[in-house]
Amino acid sequence: MTARSVPSLPTFGDRRRGRIGLLGGSFNPAHAGHVHLTREALRTLGLDQVWWLVSPQNPLKPTAGMARFSARLGGARETLRAAGLGRSVLATGIEGRLGFQRTAQTLRSLRMRYPNLSFVWLMGADNLAEISRWWRWTGIFRAARVAVFDRSPYSYKALASTAAVRFSSVRCGIRALWRHDVPAWSYVAMRRHPASATEIRRAAKPTQT
Repeated sequence: MTARSVPSLPTFGDRRRGRIGLLGGSFNPAHAGHVHLTREALRTLGLDQVWWLVSPQNPLKPTAGMARFSARLGGARETLRAAGLGRSVLATGIEGRLGFQRTAQTLRSLRMRYPNLSFVWLMGADNLAEISRWWRWTGIFRAARVAVFDRSPYSYKALASTAAVRFSSVRCGIRALWRHDVPAWSYVAMRRHPASATEIRRAAKPTQT
């Protein structure tokens, strides 16, 4: 994929309207599970586009075993190209350019840069179960709508989590998500995908002899 063919974010202050799904993560590496969730998000939430936000370094994950940022970003773009998602999905390293490692910071910045876009934060049920450990996590729910995608076996733990209980009064159905202002979140049922970045990395390690 050439640099010219890589989809890019709108310019600062772009006034176009649209519904944008944000999928953040280390993408270490990007895999078919990310593609599966992204396709489900496009289909069920009526999104105009999904942005993969490749994190320079997740503060809750160790640096050991983490591939270089440039390699992870390039791998994410290659995964999207191979999946044939075209311009409906783009992988961006904007957090690296802004110097952010915190989701709440990123969401605030994106809302300032693109005031006419409506954002929804996309995440798996495993992340909902632990999001209360994230920096200023309640600010994430107040900065963007949130769509939580089922990921067995985390469903019950996620729906009983601190975040789910804290924002239980603003949980709504998928069809109603865009009718509510923030905070608002939905739980999205979907077919489970077996891909796991941890398992991919484990399989890629050379065997000891």
